[in-house]
Amino acid sequence: MYNFKIFIITGQSGSGKSTALAAFEDAGFYCVDNMPVVLLPKFLELLVQNNSDSIGLAFVMDLREKEFPAKSSNAFSSLRKEGWCLTILFLETDENILLRRYSQTRRYHPLSHEKTLLESIRIEVAQLKKLRITADRIIDTSNYNVHEFKASITEIARSVTLPAAMKINVTSFGFKNGPPREADLIIDVRFLPNPYFVPDLKDLDGESKAIQKYLMGKPETQIFLKKYLDLLDYLIPLYKKEGKSYLTLGIGCTGGRHRSVTIAIAVSDHIEMKQNYLVTVSHRDINR
Repeated sequence: MYNFKIFIITGQSGSGKSTALAAFEDAGFYCVDNMPVVLLPKFLELLVQNNSDSIGLAFVMDLREKEFPAKSSNAFSSLRKEGWCLTILFLETDENILLRRYSQTRRYHPLSHEKTLLESIRIEVAQLKKLRITADRIIDTSNYNVHEFKASITEIARSVTLPAAMKINVTSFGFKNGPPREADLIIDVRFLPNPYFVPDLKDLDGESKAIQKYLMGKPETQIFLKKYLDLLDYLIPLYKKEGKSYLTLGIGCTGGRHRSVTIAIAVSDHIEMKQNYLVTVSHRDINR
């Protein structure tokens, strides 16, 4: 087993791979953009010979290299068999947001030769489908601004100094905006009483004490939380035992402002009390 922690950053063009690479570089990683997959084994061999003192390595690999989709799977499998510790981060973004990003930056999509931008985006999704399935972590960057996204990648980069800790993200969302594609487990809390229909609570959100008091005072909330937290207490150690480094829990209500936010906070507080877990909580739709 080699000591280097290696992150392969891949996914859709325009999804934030350059921003992710910059975050890894700021965290002290040795970084290379557009690394040909066939050269990766030789590059790692030279690194070992030179006794590099980097804390880790990060490479961006994508469809700018035409052979990447066909050769990446075998290349990554071979390196893992040799003892290299590889983590594949797959970045993706909603196609409407990608269309807007390309319109704003006026950059060309790498597959846009004699094709429309939308056609190029969809062709790329199809070509990367198999790689997406085998990725260690899928990150949907649709709703991040550049600072939020860089901060989230920085947390991933820093996690190599805490190898025993499992990173758990609890995220609230609104079903009317669609579930988060990166979620491993999703729970629907729309059965709970909705503060939106209480005039004094409507304009508040689930971070407020008034909303939390209202929801936590309901018997159905207490019964649900006990059963759900018992389930998580059973499942999370099993995920960790299987070697999962990241776990995203999605908690959804109608709009993502009241019930899901309060429950997400309660869930994250509970998990944070457990040892060996790095817990973050985010509220995707709280300001929509």
